[in-house]
Amino acid sequence: MTFVALKCPFYGSDRVRKNGLNNGKQRYKCKDAACSHQTFYAEYTYNAYKPAVKSSILKLSVNGNGTRAISRCLSIHKDTVTAA
Repeated sequence: MTFVALKCPFYGSDRVRKNGLNNGKQRYKCKDAACSHQTFYAEYTYNAYKPAVKSSILKLSVNGNGTRAISRCLSIHKDTVTAA
């Protein structure tokens, strides 16, 4: 059995523990109380769920890019950009 050091993608803390399964994927929980998102996945099924992509959507929309331009740049669907 190998140990993989996992960090919270939102807070950056290494105080992480397993928190059950959802749709066959392992869910993790950040144990720091200051973390804004308590649960996360190590691997996401869709690119749009990654925290880095969500922050990119926000940055591009603040800079005045349209929904369709953002979806082309990030290779995600335009409805996903609108919902984020």
